[in-house]
Amino acid sequence: MSQYTEFEGKSVEKALESASKTLNLPVEKLQYDIISYGSSGIFGLVGIKKAKIRITTSDFKGGSQIQKEARSKARDLVKDAFEVEDDGEESAVSPTIEPASETVSVDLQAVAQHGEQALQKIIDFISEGSRVASQQTNGRITFNVEGGNSALLIGKRGQTLEALQYLVEKIINKQNDARIRVLVDVEGYLGARKDNLQRLAIKMAEKAQKTNKPVTIGQMNAYDRRIVHLHLKDNQAVRTQSVGDGYYRKLVIFPKRRRGKSSH
Repeated sequence: MSQYTEFEGKSVEKALESASKTLNLPVEKLQYDIISYGSSGIFGLVGIKKAKIRITTSDFKGGSQIQKEARSKARDLVKDAFEVEDDGEESAVSPTIEPASETVSVDLQAVAQHGEQALQKIIDFISEGSRVASQQTNGRITFNVEGGNSALLIGKRGQTLEALQYLVEKIINKQNDARIRVLVDVEGYLGARKDNLQRLAIKMAEKAQKTNKPVTIGQMNAYDRRIVHLHLKDNQAVRTQSVGDGYYRKLVIFPKRRRGKSSH
């Protein structure tokens, strides 16, 4: 199955030069399609668009090597941030990503700009073509990442995305007395993840009620567990509890005892 990598430049020639340098291949050996020729805009000020090409990377060693190196960088990022070993087991030291309640009295705009620059430098090592933007709401800074290889930036079960958030949060709060809440999202992943988890919570709660037995949802991070806990907190028929040690724990949904009936 073919794999592709996209490159941009002021012109098609510049994009090809970038691809040649990155893939360590001469331009004449590149197999590419032109996505857009770019535009110099009006007087070179308004409406400027970069040229974009798509390189077929599955037919030569360089392309597969680029993919391997990117995945390796993503794994290293997760390992460094969470102290996770290659087999997926985490150490007793785990980051706290659940929202804090502190009131922040700092220049969030300046802090957000600093965070944007730091996050951009980090993701540039993992995926090309990604762009970072930020917004401040209720004392929390949300960094939105668009473009590039979103699957690679999110990672398995969102682990790379969590690592990105953890690192940016550490960078930002290293220079501030009060903890600033940070959220990093890639291509709207967190919103879609929340919707899926809420649907799963309802489904598993209904199963627990129907079978009158506890139902376990696989290993989940703190952010995901919190979504399920909050979504089911007003459900009078079940209760939720996190079990296990470490950062990734299981979440169990227990049916509440029915009046007039004994459990078996």
